[in-house]
Amino acid sequence: VDVLIATPGRLMDLFERGKIILNACELVVIDEADRMLDMGFIPDIEFICDKLPDQRQTLLFSATMPPEITRLSEQFLSAPRRIEVARPSSTNDNVSQKLIDVVPMKKREALRDLFEKEDVTNGIIFCNRKRDIGELLKSLHRHNYKAVSLHGDMDQHMRLRMLDQFKSGDATYLIASDVAARGLDIPEVSHVFNFDVPGHPEDYVHRIGRTGR
Repeated sequence: VDVLIATPGRLMDLFERGKIILNACELVVIDEADRMLDMGFIPDIEFICDKLPDQRQTLLFSATMPPEITRLSEQFLSAPRRIEVARPSSTNDNVSQKLIDVVPMKKREALRDLFEKEDVTNGIIFCNRKRDIGELLKSLHRHNYKAVSLHGDMDQHMRLRMLDQFKSGDATYLIASDVAARGLDIPEVSHVFNFDVPGHPEDYVHRIGRTGR
């Protein structure tokens, strides 16, 4: 095998069961580095890096890299070179952005109103909490909108099923959390709706980057 793509947990499991040897690895790539380090995967990454040879190249790929995560990443890098293709927290010029001021109790009504006013081919709706995702999904179904959801507690089979329905057009709307939407590759998304305001500017940039491609 020339290239191995793995989640940290699965790679650790293979190593601990004696199914893989990492001492000949020349290159390691940590993708979604900000989220990987920010969400408690640091011990897993430390475990993996400890099993790799000292003489190697390490790359960290990320859509965002806030200063506190940069400091965390430095323990995995030696004499690093930083390459940026855009300013930190800068948004895509191809995305038209709008802000709607609405009281919390009217958010669902305002969202449905947007569906009717905007020329929506398909859209991703972001919520901050899993509970809110479920409640919004039920609400849209009651109003006969074709919607599916993604959140961090879904198993891979269910996740792929929801994505297939959205990509095929069987579902017009995908309601997701920031964690669930990481790494989504859906080339043609006409709209992104921030039903909840994200906690960090970097999350906002990542969310709206799902469209404008």
